[in-house]
Amino acid sequence: MRPALRAEWTKLRTTRGPAWLLLAAVAVTVALGAAVTAALSCPGAGCGLDAVQLSLAGVYLGQAPVAILAVLVISGEHSTGLIGTTLTAVPRRPAVLAAKAAVVALAVAAAGGLAFLASLLVARAVLPGNGLPAPSFADGPTVRAYAGSVLYLVLIALLGLGAGAIVRDSAAAVGIVLGLLYLPPILALSVGNAHWQRLLQQAAPMNAGLTIQSTGSGAAPIGPWGGLAVLAAWAAGALLAGTLLLQRRDT
Repeated sequence: MRPALRAEWTKLRTTRGPAWLLLAAVAVTVALGAAVTAALSCPGAGCGLDAVQLSLAGVYLGQAPVAILAVLVISGEHSTGLIGTTLTAVPRRPAVLAAKAAVVALAVAAAGGLAFLASLLVARAVLPGNGLPAPSFADGPTVRAYAGSVLYLVLIALLGLGAGAIVRDSAAAVGIVLGLLYLPPILALSVGNAHWQRLLQQAAPMNAGLTIQSTGSGAAPIGPWGGLAVLAAWAAGALLAGTLLLQRRDT
């Protein structure tokens, strides 16, 4: 397993694409979060805003480069034919995908931690001037929201890696992952039946996963950790299917 990890880490850090995509994820996450934070205003008490969740809104766009990066980690090798070399060097195919997952998860966790730390600093600097309390790591729900957002990005990356392993075509896999993330919220708005709308929100990867950011008392379709578990199930299912297909196919 160690040779596979070293090989995957070398590929990731010596290729320009992953570094630029991680940088884009950090920049977009911080910029959008800062814009939303600066726009918040609560001149009176009890305005009902979940300032912590809104300060983390950058993840809505920041997750896209993360998903693309994860897809390309494996589909890029299929498109260039280098997957054959990789599988020759490491014949145990599940170990190859596991090494890719570990390296991608570590890189995304580092980038996500940096992005959300910057978002926290922005929120602490801006929110008090807008009449809202500054987020504090002395508050349990705030810690859960920020740490959970990092876990959310890691799970999005694993979902993308699994999709890339299943489909192998970069464009198709990216389209599938982004569709899974962004289409269900739109569909939920068009569903007239409240029961089915709630079920769709509970099952959709982004809707469910981002409940981990909620620190308010508003009704959510699913609990924070339950929602993250739904996303984890999506990611695990994609990785499992990708592993099985990687074993059965020639390359």
